[in-house]
Amino acid sequence: MKTSKTVRCMSFLFMFILLFLTTGCADNYIVLDPKGPIGEQQKDLMILSTLLTLIVIVPVLILTFVIVWRYRDRKGRKAKYTPNWEHSTKLEIIWWGIPIIIITLIGIVTVRYTYSLEPSKPLESEKKPITIQVTNLDWKWLFQYPEQGIATVNYVQFPEDVPVRFEVTSDAPMNSFWIPQLGGQIYAMSGMSMTLYLQADEQGEYMGSGANFTGKEFAKMFFTANATSQENFDQWVNQVKHTSPELTLDGYKELTKQGTSDVRYFSTFPEGLYEMTVTKYAASHNHGLSTRVQPPARVKE
Repeated sequence: MKTSKTVRCMSFLFMFILLFLTTGCADNYIVLDPKGPIGEQQKDLMILSTLLTLIVIVPVLILTFVIVWRYRDRKGRKAKYTPNWEHSTKLEIIWWGIPIIIITLIGIVTVRYTYSLEPSKPLESEKKPITIQVTNLDWKWLFQYPEQGIATVNYVQFPEDVPVRFEVTSDAPMNSFWIPQLGGQIYAMSGMSMTLYLQADEQGEYMGSGANFTGKEFAKMFFTANATSQENFDQWVNQVKHTSPELTLDGYKELTKQGTSDVRYFSTFPEGLYEMTVTKYAASHNHGLSTRVQPPARVKE
C-alpha cells in the first residue's frame, strides 16, 4: 500500500517537473525578457505584485496541507479537539491584518506604475521621437510613416534607443496592438486614435501581434518589429522610397478587404489616410491624439 502511494506521488512530481521544464523556457515567456524601458517597468510590476501576493498564498497553501495532515481521520490521532472554540484575537489580527497590509501595498504600487506607465506619456530621451501610424485591418497591420512618407504591411522598423510614438486605430473590428518585449498592448478601435510610446534599447527583431479575436484568420495577424541602428534605418527608408510601389487610395481599399497578407512596402501613401480612417467613423472620439491630426483637406491617389 505504501509503495503504491509512493509511486503515485513520484509520478505526479515527475509530471510537474516535466511540465515546468517544457513550458518554462525564456523563449515561451518573451514578456519576461523585455528589451525596452516600458517592458522593463512592466516586468518589475508583475514580479513585485507576484511576490506580494505570495506572502499570503504560500502560508495559506502550507497551512492547508498541515491542517489536512494533522486532523486527518486515523487511529491514535493526537491533535487537540476543541469543539467549543470560537474566537482568537491573535488569529483575527493575523488573517485580517496581513491581507489588508498586502492589499494596501499592492494598491500603492499599482497606482504608482499606472501613472508612470500611462501609454500616451512621452518617454524621457534626448532623441526626437519617431511617429508611426498603425491601422488594424482584416487580417493584417498597416504601418504609415508620416515623416518619412512610406508605408508597410506586417512589418515595422525603427531605430534603437529612439522613442517611438505609435498612433493606433482600426479600419476593422477592434483588435489589440502588442509588441510583448517592448511593452503592453493597447486597443485599436475604429473612430479612435490611441497613443502608445515604446522604445527598443537594443537591436533585434521582436514579435508583434494582434491580441484580440477578430475572426477566421486572427491567429495570423503577426508582424515583425525590427529595431536597427539609425544608419540602417535611414538606408532602409531610402531603399523603400526608391524600389517600392505607391499605395494608392484604391490600393488601400483592397487592403481593407478580409484576407491575410505577406510583408509589403510602399514608397508613398495617400496624404491624410490615417486621419481619414479615424474620422470616417467618429470625428469626436480620440485619445492622446496630437492637434495636428485633423480631417484631411484633400486625398492624393
